[in-house]
Amino acid sequence: MKKKAIIHLSVALALSLVASLAKAQTVDDAIMMSKKQWCNGLTYMHSSWNEYWEGTTKRENKNLGTVTTQSVMFMSNYGITDKLNVLATVPYVWTNASAGTLHGMKGFQDIELDVKYEFYNKKVGKGDLSFIAVGGFSTPLSNYENDFLPMSIGLGSTNLYGRLTADYQNGIFFATISSAYAWRSDVTIDRTAYYTDHIVYSDKVDMPNQLNNNLFVGIRKSNLTVQAQLLNMYTFGGFDIRKNDMPFVSNQMNMTSLGAHVKYFLPFVKNLEVIGGADFVVAGRNVGQSQTYTGGLYYVLSL
Repeated sequence: MKKKAIIHLSVALALSLVASLAKAQTVDDAIMMSKKQWCNGLTYMHSSWNEYWEGTTKRENKNLGTVTTQSVMFMSNYGITDKLNVLATVPYVWTNASAGTLHGMKGFQDIELDVKYEFYNKKVGKGDLSFIAVGGFSTPLSNYENDFLPMSIGLGSTNLYGRLTADYQNGIFFATISSAYAWRSDVTIDRTAYYTDHIVYSDKVDMPNQLNNNLFVGIRKSNLTVQAQLLNMYTFGGFDIRKNDMPFVSNQMNMTSLGAHVKYFLPFVKNLEVIGGADFVVAGRNVGQSQTYTGGLYYVLSL
């Protein structure tokens, strides 16, 4: 089962550019790039599971063994102003199962474009409170096979996102709450009939929308961020995997995970930031109980 993970990383540019310290950031945090700052990077992700939820029943499948998804994602983020950023991400994904006959798949997944706007920032008590809105769009980059879960590299839908983030920082301590709603388009599969909870004579599949919620707490300094995080994904509709059947693109995929992530600017290479993290799924429905590890580098330039 596919879990979309948020992962990022770098390109080099040699022109008359002056570099200055800044924090690489993503769509769900409260960090903004300053005006004319450009961050690029690559992140590697490794996610695997050998148990999954078939509906609410947790089980394993000896015909799959351990299912592994790996990806490398390129991210680029530019500060149009101090309060308005644009981001783009492109992941290359490959999958593998350690047992059975299902072959892995690989290829470019979905390109995502986002606009991030900090519309409120004010001193509240002893700390700073900010609110950030994000609008995003994603669509498949390649004609990958989406009807071959859990080996598919993506679900194949075109999505619109709306996200709202609230952040409060007091000294070095911070807490961030972020929530995003995803409107997902119908998808096309390579067969003329399929069964959900009833037979459907069509190659079109109605994809249920999703809600993603994040909570981050930790410390944030100019050169270091350490955070614990709680992630939750909820699907509005869909149906459960039938007993001993393969998962389907429009299943109700729900998930809660716990994790910890670190961002650190290297003291001996100016503006080069190392990131790392781990997340563990603790509850789910029609998803694998995965362990996910990420690592990468960002480089920040001021034009």
